[in-house]
Amino acid sequence: MKLVDGHKIAKRIKDKIVKEIIEENGANTKEVSADKRPNLAIILVGDRQDSQLYVELKEKEAKKVGIDTHLYKLSKEVEEEKVKEVIKHLNEDPQIDGILLQLPLPKHLNTEDIVATIDPGKDVDRFHSENLKTLKETCNHEHVMPPLFQVVLEVLREADFDLKENRVCVLANSKVLGSALKTVLECKGAQVNIVGPYEEKLTEKTGEADLLITAIGRPHFVKKEMIKKGAGIIDIGITKEGKYVLGDVDQEDVAEKADFLTPVPGGVGPITIAAALKNTLKLFKEKK
Repeated sequence: MKLVDGHKIAKRIKDKIVKEIIEENGANTKEVSADKRPNLAIILVGDRQDSQLYVELKEKEAKKVGIDTHLYKLSKEVEEEKVKEVIKHLNEDPQIDGILLQLPLPKHLNTEDIVATIDPGKDVDRFHSENLKTLKETCNHEHVMPPLFQVVLEVLREADFDLKENRVCVLANSKVLGSALKTVLECKGAQVNIVGPYEEKLTEKTGEADLLITAIGRPHFVKKEMIKKGAGIIDIGITKEGKYVLGDVDQEDVAEKADFLTPVPGGVGPITIAAALKNTLKLFKEKK
């Protein structure tokens, strides 16, 4: 079984970002003036350790490629209207090119309503309803592609997996995520089936797929009996347990049966951050 190196893919994306930022400024060196760099606003609500870690990584990687970040930290008891006020301020700020809302939010907040407050033209994650609508109504996804979906396509490119006429099973808790990803994959010629973790005959359905994409956040849920011999697996469902980061897939159990797997950690995580930075650059260029 091949383990897909997410750091390698992420580096390729970030190297291209650096090159494009330099070209945008007509510079011959990596020293680009602050007023000509993309600006990303990150909103962090609460004090979840995993969310804080992810934000720190995003800030660190953004700095490396020449993207300035602006962090807005709000308490876990913050009222919904206050979060919306911050977003509306950022929507109107001409310096800000992209807005990234770190998820998950505290349970008392309505994530869907808050995401809807983000200007679709500054939505880095591309999960605003207007962006999802565009994604579902056309196969021209370049300007509305969520970072998570870019990850899937980048992994498949690295694994040399052709989606055309292959069967894909998306194991997901979220219908919004599943249906949107289904659209993207079908546009590439795949036959896609979306299932939940409590689906009847789940093993039978996942076992028919040439590619299994799992995003349920249940550590080591996917075992070898759930996959087809030679299938590829993309593990998006990351869970943090103490100091350990675990994926949906039991890597050791599927090792002799799967063709390739994105490991956890070191798989989708680095690519997702790189793709978010890529989207920030796109929004910056579109605004210009």
